Amino acid sequence: RSTDYGTTYEKLNDKVGLKTILSYLYVCPTNKRKIMLLTDPEVESSLLISSDEGATYQKYRLNFYIHSLLFHPKQEDWILAYSQDQKLFSSVEFGRRWLLLHEGVAPNRFYWSMMGSGREPDLVHLEAKTVDGHAQYITCKMQNCSEAARSKPFPGYIDHNSLIVQDDYVFVQLTSGGRPHYYVSYRRSAFTPMKLPKYSLPKDMHVISTDENQVFAAVQEWNQNDTYNLYISDTRGVYFTLALEDVKSSQGLEGNVMIDLYEVAGIKGMFLANKKIDNQVKTFITYNKGRDWNLLKAPDTDLRGNPIHCLLPYCSLHLHLKVSENPYTSGNIASRDTAPSIIVASGNIGTELSENEISMFISSDAGNTWRQIFEEEHSVLYLDKGGVLVAMKHTSLPIRHLWLSFDEGRSWSKYSFTSLPLFVDGVLGEPGEETLIMTVFGHFSHRSEWQLVKVDYKSIFDRRCAEEDYRPWQLHSQGEACIMGAKRIYRKRKSEKKCMQGKYAGAMTSEPCVCTEADFDCDYGYERHSNGQCLPAFWYNPSSLSKDCSLGQSYLNSTGYRKVVSNNCTDGVGERYTAKPQQCPGKAPQGLRIVTSDGKLTAEQGHNVTFLVQLEEGDLQKSLIQVDFGDGIAVSYANLSSTEDGIKHIYQNVGIFRVTVLVENSLGSDSAVLYLHVTCPLEHVHLSLPFVTTKNKEVNATAVLWPSQVGTLTYIWWFGNNTEPLITLEGSITFTFSVEGMNTITVQVSAGNTILQDTKTIAVYEQFQSLRLSFSPNLDDYNPDIPEWRRDVSRVVKRALVEATGISSKHILVAVLPGLPTSAELFILPYQDAAGENKRRAADLEQVFCLLL
Repeated sequence: RSTDYGTTYEKLNDKVGLKTILSYLYVCPTNKRKIMLLTDPEVESSLLISSDEGATYQKYRLNFYIHSLLFHPKQEDWILAYSQDQKLFSSVEFGRRWLLLHEGVAPNRFYWSMMGSGREPDLVHLEAKTVDGHAQYITCKMQNCSEAARSKPFPGYIDHNSLIVQDDYVFVQLTSGGRPHYYVSYRRSAFTPMKLPKYSLPKDMHVISTDENQVFAAVQEWNQNDTYNLYISDTRGVYFTLALEDVKSSQGLEGNVMIDLYEVAGIKGMFLANKKIDNQVKTFITYNKGRDWNLLKAPDTDLRGNPIHCLLPYCSLHLHLKVSENPYTSGNIASRDTAPSIIVASGNIGTELSENEISMFISSDAGNTWRQIFEEEHSVLYLDKGGVLVAMKHTSLPIRHLWLSFDEGRSWSKYSFTSLPLFVDGVLGEPGEETLIMTVFGHFSHRSEWQLVKVDYKSIFDRRCAEEDYRPWQLHSQGEACIMGAKRIYRKRKSEKKCMQGKYAGAMTSEPCVCTEADFDCDYGYERHSNGQCLPAFWYNPSSLSKDCSLGQSYLNSTGYRKVVSNNCTDGVGERYTAKPQQCPGKAPQGLRIVTSDGKLTAEQGHNVTFLVQLEEGDLQKSLIQVDFGDGIAVSYANLSSTEDGIKHIYQNVGIFRVTVLVENSLGSDSAVLYLHVTCPLEHVHLSLPFVTTKNKEVNATAVLWPSQVGTLTYIWWFGNNTEPLITLEGSITFTFSVEGMNTITVQVSAGNTILQDTKTIAVYEQFQSLRLSFSPNLDDYNPDIPEWRRDVSRVVKRALVEATGISSKHILVAVLPGLPTSAELFILPYQDAAGENKRRAADLEQVFCLLL
């Protein structure tokens, strides 16, 4: 532990226990004095807690093994702990005592409830597994998550690992009919389906950001494999419009999807993205949240001052946009809130992004112009709020030098930071208002211990910056000063001034601009055409916006445009492009549909099935709804809004039911039909057929079911070695065998997700004799009437007959028949020798028959 920015260190082994093995260190995000250490779970399960920045520790034993912790964003003593056996615990005493909240919680799918309003700070959101293996979205208080205290905000089940709670939004996914469907709740209101363009048909979605009351999402559509489309939403997160197509994606180390998109720190609405065009990856920049994208202009000269001939759009600058997940190493690109105009990144100049020819580039005017600063990859740290940039070469070889810049990367000075070359493992910039300290850690050789090198730049400055050391700098996009509807002016330190930055660093003034067409994007359902106009897409009916309102009410009629969220422009064309309130037209019902809540056309006997009535157009409030469930029961509703939570019904019988719905108002009516298959679980199948039959004679086979009525079934029949089955809807079939010998018949019965089967063997001969056998009545007391008992008794009777008569066992087949009283059938069969000649003819069979009698 160091209390002087790494000049000296105190060893703490005796404070935590000399034999204690530690696995993880947590620092409370809202009170840095509070520290928690986890012990190695393979040795013991304990917590070590410090309230004095790690000077002293108290040890607490645990009865579970911690996998991860989640600190409350405002309450410093509130923590959620996720155990290795998928249990969620809560503590209100910074880990000194724990309460079990819930079992079967999905990994990383638990959240604190934090919204702008800050209400219900002790509410926990989680995704949990039900007893039957489904996933459910649950909320409860952190100190009471009993069954009675839980809420289930989303009706029904959700897909596994799909719950996301972020700012004012909650997202879930539900797959039905092979397609994922996405739902959003804004400010904890009822869930609504997220509306993407009709034919995007997403197969994967990732929420990228939810700040500024808007959702930025990456969607992989049905025809994409290694790219995603970027979509941006309205304030409620419901209606999404396309921001950029075909953004490159890759797989992270843990199999997670990484989108090549980077949000520039300090400047709202500014993003960089790598887009794939004809198998080439190119870097684009936007200053207005994806409304407009442009290629990056390459530097005019290289490091040596030689001119670079690179003409847009054929040649441009391309950047790697991966951010490091390791806090001790820098990623490919970096920017800071405290230095809003400075972006440092690795990349190349040319027709496309390259993995080989990598140099370092910097922009000090928020991406408008770029300069090359190194010909090889370097880690770059921001010190003194970007007033000092430190660069260190990315290499597997040991190094002694680093580079410093005090003028936003225009010039660099070389400094030695160690007398012996060091293999650098990582660099840590100290946080703080005035610190100019960084710690380099590594090792002198592969066998040596870690070395820590403290580098302190304070001595370089002899004073703090004053107001006259700064100049105003206006944010712009290729000369256009109005960005996101405002002119923004930042204060920058003058490049010739060498002073430590103070309160003026990054200060900003903002002045709204007059609204122009550039401040508006196309609204949901509209597409921008070559003339710049937003016109309805072929699949979109603009009049459908009025479907959710009633005569006498008003709705917002879209102009085809919507203002970019967080855009601050005023007046100008705002009035012309903003949606206008309009009276709801009276409409006859149209586009009526009835579906089940889970999208399935099957239901189980005796269980609740929920029907949803959906209407594309029509006055919802003044429409009469009649639903006939097809089983003799019907219901009526005065308006459609009373059916929003679904119409529940329980079927007492199995079968196919014709469910009809009729909606009518004073202007007309519409109807819809759903055929629902109601089933009950199939438990047993028995194949009934003769034991012996005559060649070329019709035989009847019947599948006997338990229970006998289970609903719609499919029968699949397999004969002998045939590779093609016979498929029927009936449980009985007739067939003939043209070849003598033993034949197998298998029937498979498919009922919903269940398939059961039974297999029987039948003997086929040109001629045979049979004889009915009966037994003494007391045998019935021991007959459980199951196939296994019948087979065993058949074997006993056959063996007794063979022993008593001396007749070959190949001549005899005994079959005990189902049911009571107990009876059996004795078959006298011909048989063939190895040469294939019949040993016995009809006269011989008659002789055997008489002998048995």
